[in-house]
Amino acid sequence: MVLLKVSSWKGVIRFRKQGKLGLRCIGPFSVIARVGKVAYRLDLPAILSQIHNTFHVSQLHKFLVDDTAVVPLEDIQVDDNLNYIEWPVAILGCKSKDMRNKKVELVKEQWQHRNGLKWTWEPVDEMTEHYPELFQD
Repeated sequence: MVLLKVSSWKGVIRFRKQGKLGLRCIGPFSVIARVGKVAYRLDLPAILSQIHNTFHVSQLHKFLVDDTAVVPLEDIQVDDNLNYIEWPVAILGCKSKDMRNKKVELVKEQWQHRNGLKWTWEPVDEMTEHYPELFQD
């Protein structure tokens, strides 16, 4: 499996965005055959049928499958606005941060995330407003 570099295809086909937000690579595509010493033939989908399917190795990037990047659909929870939902599990610590003219109280929250557990520093008043069950002690 390889990714196909498309950032150099200026006038051929435009893939979604233009400029610095444009795609650099598309894919992954499976390799059908090796053509010569430095070219490969790819199995392209029908939407790319107007492109020749043989590419130089400089236009290909190895596609490494990362099992942690694959998310089972049943593990994803979204709200009404289609935002991914994460929820706090525990409070790990607290600290006070001095700003120029005020003091901000922060708590270190541990979050349940699709890749395991992670933590962030959040303002106390914001956390007590959204998750009062964590502050009942």
